[in-house]
Amino acid sequence: MSRPVRIGVQLQPQHAPDYGLIRDAVRRSEDAGVDIVFNWDHFYPLYGDPEGAHFECWTMLAAVAEQTERVELGALVTGGGYRNPDLLADMARTVDHISGGRLILGIGAGWFQKDYDQYGYQFGTAGSRLDLLKDYLARITDRLAKLNPQPVRDIPILIGGGGEKKTLRLAAQYADIWHSFADLEVLQRKSGILAEHCAAVGTDPAAIEKSVDWPGADKAADFVAAGATLFTVGVGGPDYNLEDVKTAIAWRNSFNPEPVPAIA
Repeated sequence: MSRPVRIGVQLQPQHAPDYGLIRDAVRRSEDAGVDIVFNWDHFYPLYGDPEGAHFECWTMLAAVAEQTERVELGALVTGGGYRNPDLLADMARTVDHISGGRLILGIGAGWFQKDYDQYGYQFGTAGSRLDLLKDYLARITDRLAKLNPQPVRDIPILIGGGGEKKTLRLAAQYADIWHSFADLEVLQRKSGILAEHCAAVGTDPAAIEKSVDWPGADKAADFVAAGATLFTVGVGGPDYNLEDVKTAIAWRNSFNPEPVPAIA
């Protein structure tokens, strides 16, 4: 294993009519020991009451950046077509500065048609959304290189999705982290396809961290054996119960090797 296992929590900004509930969940997550606090980029709940309370992604990330001290943070994932890509790069750079260099820029092609219809975006097809994502990633990376001041660090790009021809090609070209919404067998197969795309574009596949949803403590080691090292537990409002997160953290702590003592 070339990198330690990490645990993220996705605090889904849904069904929390008071933002204070989310602020408290962020505090409890950092105190519990998570490595990353994610949210998601939707405008309506994905489950429960479809017209329930919901907050916007990137304004929340700015608040999380200011509130926290240690955790990395980002969207799992930003809807690729929801914002002008040059503006998104500037937003990311700004949140990176607010956090002191802890932002992960998570992005995907988008899929939830209600978001598009209600907010006036063209939904198109899966293919057209992926073509747009390809164009946007080029513009985002170009704009990040031009901004003044520059980001605190080279902002890691997380690409979410599993399309074998387009998404994995984009992950090979741009991603520092690839999030697969897949079971173990599919992860293993698509990791091989990602490696083929990496060879085509000259990227070392080992340089891309593999990320998955938390499968449970009884299955997590099998995913690590398949190359995954970032696990994220999804948690919804209004209560933001972190018991599964704490279980994942305990597993991480038992799984990761002990730090090597410094040589005097």
